[in-house]
Amino acid sequence: MRIASVALAAAFVGALAGAAHAEEPDTSPTARLWSLQVTPYLWASGISGDISPFRGAPTIGIDKSFSDILENLNVGGFVNVWARYDRFVFSADVMYVNTTDSHVTGPLPGYGPFPPGGNISADVDTSQFTSTLAAGYRLYQSPAFTFDALAGARIWQISNKVTGTYSFAPYTVSHEESFGWVDPIIAVRGFFNATDKVSTMVQADVGGFGAGSDNTWQVLATINYAFRPNMAISAGYKYLHVDYDKDGYVFDTDLSGPVLGFTYRF
Repeated sequence: MRIASVALAAAFVGALAGAAHAEEPDTSPTARLWSLQVTPYLWASGISGDISPFRGAPTIGIDKSFSDILENLNVGGFVNVWARYDRFVFSADVMYVNTTDSHVTGPLPGYGPFPPGGNISADVDTSQFTSTLAAGYRLYQSPAFTFDALAGARIWQISNKVTGTYSFAPYTVSHEESFGWVDPIIAVRGFFNATDKVSTMVQADVGGFGAGSDNTWQVLATINYAFRPNMAISAGYKYLHVDYDKDGYVFDTDLSGPVLGFTYRF
């Protein structure tokens, strides 16, 4: 079942919320009520764990580096939007990834339209859309430090399509499945200004609680440099765990790797 594991791993290259982003706390008497920032970002993540992307297919152990994943990437887009009104904060993180793992061969156990036995030469197309929406309140703010608490939901939608030709029969078979779930999450975010230009940010969330996945948690830490009053670059590291096992689909994975983002603040 290598045909499913490689492509599905690639779909996780930018998964989930919490892009690297910088914000300058503004607590002066003339501070604007509204603040908005947009951060396109990259996450050079590897993946390890167990997956079963097709209902009834066997669970597969995977361990892929970012370079392994990048070879199969067709297109990917990742953006984080952060907004504040007075002390109320809002966050949206959107990710789309499409991958193709081509010319893969291996024996099939027999599921869906695929008969058991023999080898198959296949293309595996995987697409993933993930959107995380959260809102909360700024519990503490000062010129040097802010602390926010948020709650929201993380939406997952994953599609996999296998198109293959059997070694023992001159015909092509296709099989496509889609599935998704919603994870409730709670999160905290702290931001510290070290200097006028250099800052650090730490963000963490936990969720699932059996409503979507059994459990999920994430930690992100970045160092940010504001090279202009409304522009900054960020670099850091993110670790994400998710454990989903329902209706014959399995996602029990750990993703980790460096992040790099560019923030524009309006």
